[in-house]
Amino acid sequence: MIDNANDLNHGSTLRADVCIVGTGAAGSSLALRLIDSGLDVIVLESGGDKEEPETQALYNGETVDEAMHSPPDKYRQRRFGGSTTIWGGRCMPLDPIDFEARPWIANSGWPIGYDAVAPYYEGATRLAETGENDFDGATAFGPKPPEMFAGFYSARVTTDSLERFSLPTNFGARYRHKLAAAKKLRVLTYANVIDIGLNAEGTQARSVAVATLAGKRFTVEAKSIVLATGGLEVPRLLLASRAVHADGIGNAHDVVGRYYQCHIAGNVGELQVSGPTSKVRHGYELSPEGIYCRRRMALVPDEQRRLKVGNLVARLHFPTIIDPSHRIGVLSGLYMAKFFISYEYSKRLHGGDKATLGRYVAHARNILFDSVDTLGFLSHWIRKRTLATRKFPSVILRNKSNRFSLEVHGEQEPQPASRVKLMADKRDVFGMPQLSIDWRYTQKDIETVSTSLDVIGEELRRAGVGELSYDRATIERDVMRYGAYGGHHIGTARMGSDPRSSVVDANCQVHGVDGLFVASAAVFPTSSQANPTLTVIALALRLGDHLRARHGVAGATLAGQPARATAAPVELPVAARGALPGGQGALA
Repeated sequence: MIDNANDLNHGSTLRADVCIVGTGAAGSSLALRLIDSGLDVIVLESGGDKEEPETQALYNGETVDEAMHSPPDKYRQRRFGGSTTIWGGRCMPLDPIDFEARPWIANSGWPIGYDAVAPYYEGATRLAETGENDFDGATAFGPKPPEMFAGFYSARVTTDSLERFSLPTNFGARYRHKLAAAKKLRVLTYANVIDIGLNAEGTQARSVAVATLAGKRFTVEAKSIVLATGGLEVPRLLLASRAVHADGIGNAHDVVGRYYQCHIAGNVGELQVSGPTSKVRHGYELSPEGIYCRRRMALVPDEQRRLKVGNLVARLHFPTIIDPSHRIGVLSGLYMAKFFISYEYSKRLHGGDKATLGRYVAHARNILFDSVDTLGFLSHWIRKRTLATRKFPSVILRNKSNRFSLEVHGEQEPQPASRVKLMADKRDVFGMPQLSIDWRYTQKDIETVSTSLDVIGEELRRAGVGELSYDRATIERDVMRYGAYGGHHIGTARMGSDPRSSVVDANCQVHGVDGLFVASAAVFPTSSQANPTLTVIALALRLGDHLRARHGVAGATLAGQPARATAAPVELPVAARGALPGGQGALA
């Protein structure tokens, strides 16, 4: 059932086997995994079905360097479904090399291997509605897969790295009916967790204190408590719960909030592809089951090891929007419409731009003289994006010149100096300290970008595909132009076997605190090249199996051992099952 926490009696105490805090990708997936377990489950959600300013303001805080990181209330949503209500839907798993302790990447290595997570990706793709669990471009499209570059082969660079796209699925809307119909599961909206209660020794989680903006206060007692509130709010809750541990829960060694990672991303260089435009495919392909997919370039693992760099992918991309010299009407239209585009996407389209009248005039001229393609794009966008259930993922333009920039998305090296911490002098309406974000990057992060581009350029030139040009002297400026990439909040309650350098163990339980778990990208020790959502879901399903075993559910298997690795059955909507019309790109 789903209830409003404001309808509870003030001062009441609720009891459950499992209490899940948050209804985003992690919280909803975990709740779905436990529906048939026979356990009593309570799920607490801060907001309602829609974004509400007073609730969203609970995310308010500061950034040490505003040029390096967005305000903490951006890219996140306090409402039913969490940040899946605004995400773009890009999904791909982590790579096996991401789990390795790599001597050239400081503080790398997971306490579990890829094999411990891989079985759960099938259930994760089902919940995210991304079709088959196949992220290899050589096999995902059948016997004659489309190639990024016709005839290209390299032992150093792969173009078979594939990303799949969700609808994007709003987990709150999509799975609301399943959660509401569950007999032993109760969702409480407008329920804000403000403290975690421990036993007197601080070794066991007992309860959470909950408050509503309308003034109600109550307690939820549970044998297992799971924080599924994202990579920023997880450390905030742990650090702010000081009744027993003066420095916060799990923070005896000052690790909570440290090792904060996002991704290094930006548009760099220019790739001039040789030959006809028909020999390069730069947009989205449809898989046999009708899922939008896209290839990326990446260094193969052995090449990463040989060159001692992090994991990075590169996509073919259009020129920089703000410069009207591209003469592309669609891009100029996006520039002119920048005030109508949500913050999450407009920042990277237009961030840092100081518009002038001359620039507006030049963009207007592009729209006028490229009106045929502009109108064609608008028609495509309305049909395939605005009105479609499975939405076309992003702007793809007709390839007229075989000229592209590269959009890179790379791993960060974990470092303790990159961190989030509580502010001493600013609190929200419940008295909880607000967050201060001090996100940092290292020269290894920049080296990963420049070295990867070197290899990609060499291999494309060797194969006769084309010429990649870029200025090594400006790489750092280009990829750091807008700072940390979006809403990928990673590593702030990292997983490890040593409490001196990690917050949770291999089963996502806080070191030394029985019954307190974390389901979030906060537990990732490293960030990979991949957007984190699919792995967040997979780890939530894995945690679900562990909780079932912990509570003695028949047939359950501990997370560290081979498991069934299947999520609760989910019936996909028609749009997710059937093939959709469309092709490689918006105007292709």
